[in-house]
Amino acid sequence: MTPRPNPRLAILLMLSATAFIAATTLLAKAIGSGRLGEPLHPLQVSHGRFLFAFLAIGGVALLKRPKLGKPHLPLHLGRTAFGWLGVTLMFAAAARLPLADATAISFLNPVFSMILAIFFLGETVGRVRWSAAAIALIGALILLRPTPAAFQPAALLALGAAVVLGAEIIFIKRLSGREAPFQILLVNNAIGLSIATLAVLWVWAPPTPAQWLGLAGIGVIMAAAQACFVNAMARAEASFIVPFSYATLIFSAFYDGMVFAQWPDGTSLLGALVILSGAGLLAWREARVKSAPTPPHPAPLPKRE
Repeated sequence: MTPRPNPRLAILLMLSATAFIAATTLLAKAIGSGRLGEPLHPLQVSHGRFLFAFLAIGGVALLKRPKLGKPHLPLHLGRTAFGWLGVTLMFAAAARLPLADATAISFLNPVFSMILAIFFLGETVGRVRWSAAAIALIGALILLRPTPAAFQPAALLALGAAVVLGAEIIFIKRLSGREAPFQILLVNNAIGLSIATLAVLWVWAPPTPAQWLGLAGIGVIMAAAQACFVNAMARAEASFIVPFSYATLIFSAFYDGMVFAQWPDGTSLLGALVILSGAGLLAWREARVKSAPTPPHPAPLPKRE
């Protein structure tokens, strides 16, 4: 059953998703920076994210027993491999950077997705979209602080995460419309858990009880974020609801300030504003393209008897 349009509920769900996503990066930072015990490797943090998210989503599947179709495994494998790598890089960046900086740089993923779509989906990019991409990349350059005294190497991890997550969007576009959202979530987390388990074998360390709770929190909260995001998108037009996802940056900055006393400085605010301006322009352009009316087909010429 398709949910009825409900813009107010969609906004609430999207804001909840952004608060949850910011909370996962906060927990990843606490685990990776040594606040809850000896720091764990980012591969172990991403393993916990997939493990507990799969347990949460799998539990829902056992209770509701939804009808599942045959998954398109090549697309799922590509999407999940890039998603796992992007999440791992993002968690590594979050442990070393202010959350506001890492989150702002991650908003570049639609820009990289747009560039990759030219080569892999054959899409045509006009001047407005290239301008939006240039603006966002200037914002990233500001956050990278490319001077010998201020350069943050860890920012390259966040930039790498944005590139990889942009590639994941290409696979998501290919999957969209093929399968039900819940099936995509279930298969994604099942494959992600398999990849993460193989990768973590090389760096596994026994977590402390507090770290186990943090890892479980990351997985369960991420599953809740995904559920809120999917339901928000089902209740409102994407062009209306997607801009509210930028609230992730606000929640990240607030959490980081309250827990780690790291408030954004002037450079962080400027870089984030420039990136959001570019991303917002890109989202506006995409919305205009999707909402443009399709030109009517010309009426057939009358046949001559």
